[in-house]
Amino acid sequence: MKNFTKIFVSTILLAFLISILPAFSMYSNASTQVKEDKNIVETAKRDGRFNTLVEALNKANLVNTLEGKGPFTVFAPTDDAFKKLPAGTLENLLKPENKDTLNDILLYHVTKGNLSSAKILKSDGKKLTLLNGKSANIILKNGDIFINDAKIIITDIQTSNGIIHVIDAVLIPEK
Repeated sequence: MKNFTKIFVSTILLAFLISILPAFSMYSNASTQVKEDKNIVETAKRDGRFNTLVEALNKANLVNTLEGKGPFTVFAPTDDAFKKLPAGTLENLLKPENKDTLNDILLYHVTKGNLSSAKILKSDGKKLTLLNGKSANIILKNGDIFINDAKIIITDIQTSNGIIHVIDAVLIPEK
């Protein structure tokens, strides 16, 4: 009878833990390993945290590129990351006369290939070449991964043509 009670209680506890696991995962920065059937741009649009990024991609005429075959790895700043830019910076970048600068900044968030978080972790202290031809530093600090000064807050969002890693700041390339 004692064994039956232990098994019964263990089963109930396990079922409870499994039922609440999804609630915890939405607050963690754990990897998302589900393969999406949407491309990078479609995934960003659907997500809702990347409206500013999608607008900037449209202004820079980069949507077709990131909807292309790839594979690409995108370090995607959230709308909140764009809000951290100095006042007027985003509005200025979105002007037609600043399209080249905007293009340079956006391509500084993209690299060729599928660069998973596991590969990024192995790149600690190394430089990563991005699509604008410039390099960014990969740094592991206190268990967190950074690309330059931007913290990667969500990793490995799989898309049909690459991977998205969510970052908390906009990457600005050196001139």
